[in-house]
Amino acid sequence: MRVVALDYGSARCGCAVSDPTGTLATPIEPVLNPGTRKGLGRVVAVIREREADRVVLGLPIGLSGADTDQTRETRAFAERLRAAVRGTPVDLFDERFTTAIAAKTGGGQAVTSEDSRAAAVLLEDWLARHRHEVQA
Repeated sequence: MRVVALDYGSARCGCAVSDPTGTLATPIEPVLNPGTRKGLGRVVAVIREREADRVVLGLPIGLSGADTDQTRETRAFAERLRAAVRGTPVDLFDERFTTAIAAKTGGGQAVTSEDSRAAAVLLEDWLARHRHEVQA
């Protein structure tokens, strides 16, 4: 199963993809302005180009566990994305601390932004928790 992870932000959407075995998470080029029609179209194109069986969208829950303005914006984006990629499940997954972890890891490739490294951290966490689903 191939999984695409997204770290949504209104300016940039970090992207990462798993290998077909669900073992590795690789950051890929982010999508700019994903909340626009053109940006959403590019996100959908990334999902289709990578032949994703599932999409994992980071949900920025506040440290207290409460929803924030960014949480609500991400939930709204998730609904638009679900409508655009019918047939491909879109899961929301708690992304707390992924950006902080990504900032510490740095990046060796020019194509990887901190946002895409955060998406890779998110995907690694999701893959570890859902290993049985991915390998089934």
